[in-house]
Amino acid sequence: MSSNAVRTRGRFRGGAGLGLVAWLAGIVFFLPIAWMVLTSFHSETDAATNPPSFAAALTLDGYREFFGADGGASPWPALINSAVASVASTLLVLLLALPAAYALSIRPVKRWTDVLFFFLSTKMLPVVAGLLPIYLFAKNAGLLDNIWLLVLLYTSMNLPIAVWMMQSFLAEVPVAVIEAAQIDGARLPTVLARVVAPIALPGIAATALICFIFSWNELLFARVLTGVVAETAPVFLTGFITSQGLFLAKVCAASLVISLPVLAAGFAAQDKLVQGLSLGAVK
Repeated sequence: MSSNAVRTRGRFRGGAGLGLVAWLAGIVFFLPIAWMVLTSFHSETDAATNPPSFAAALTLDGYREFFGADGGASPWPALINSAVASVASTLLVLLLALPAAYALSIRPVKRWTDVLFFFLSTKMLPVVAGLLPIYLFAKNAGLLDNIWLLVLLYTSMNLPIAVWMMQSFLAEVPVAVIEAAQIDGARLPTVLARVVAPIALPGIAATALICFIFSWNELLFARVLTGVVAETAPVFLTGFITSQGLFLAKVCAASLVISLPVLAAGFAAQDKLVQGLSLGAVK
């Protein structure tokens, strides 16, 4: 057997081994989600059995209870609050992060690495350490149980990460394209909106998705700073957990419903996440 055939067989075996490992890792990560979906269609009695029964009858009682069919609270206000807080804060983050990343990558300021480190250092403070000052500020300002307070908080929390991500994305934008637009008389807002943003669209989509997920899943600030009016979906979900009674099937059903917007956002943005950044400029 020739050496080329041996190398080809070795590469094939190595690729097959890596593919098998990837499939096993995917199955391991998918099993908890599949378990949650299956449990959400069981009755509370069947969901609480140990070991669990795979052949138990399927029912929609958990979803009916989540949507308030039995006289419980409706989840729609909480879902709408989460959508408003997540979408509004993500849009604000993108509007602020794009010019900041432009200044740190394409037109770098002096000591730009120190600026990036300062942005990162703001994430080193434990969230609990800032909870009491923010609560006192919100109380004195009359902003408790206000959804727009969460919008401002989520914007400030996600902005450092967005600047870091977009700085690396915008660093790959060809400077020649920007200079050509400036020679044609385009000002900075036009350059950002019509030149930089379309080229860096995959990076912007990835940044927006990360910020949306972080905002949608945030629980601590929403739990402390909101009550009834501005209650978000994660806070509404915690209300199903009680010290007495069975709630596993209902919690799984609620968790699945609350996770759907994040899954939908990831599915919608998946094509943008895999595109090359500078490929659009070359084309």
